[in-house]
Amino acid sequence: MKNEVVPVQIRGILPANSGCALFVGNDEKVFVINVEPQMGRVIDDFIRNEPKERPLTHDLINRVFQGFGITVERVIITDLKNSTYFARLILQQQNEVARKIVELDARPSDCLALAAAQKKPIFVSATLFAQVEDMSGVLDKMNESGGESSDE
Repeated sequence: MKNEVVPVQIRGILPANSGCALFVGNDEKVFVINVEPQMGRVIDDFIRNEPKERPLTHDLINRVFQGFGITVERVIITDLKNSTYFARLILQQQNEVARKIVELDARPSDCLALAAAQKKPIFVSATLFAQVEDMSGVLDKMNESGGESSDE
């Protein structure tokens, strides 16, 4: 079971003064990852395909990836330690000679931004998914009251 993963999506985004709550999950369960307000806006812009006047950091990273033929294969949120989530960014580079896969340790917020930018799959380890608190009710109330949310 150690390597098992559960597919999830960004189900909603709730901005606040001190941060931003990303609701991540599926029909079974939704949990929250808190990120900086700017990261919440970046992720929301990618989900909504919002154009930007100037490229921001994640736009630049995507353009560098494109230039070198690199794509995000998938993102895996792997662990939670001392209230901090951990994630892995799986990249693929393919050319006429070979296919190379690279797995990097990265902040979940960066992983989610890049996955949202390239419309790539997001997973959470099954062990972590079993541990996190289900916040589906909070997301449902937010959606009923007309709070900001994004569905993929």
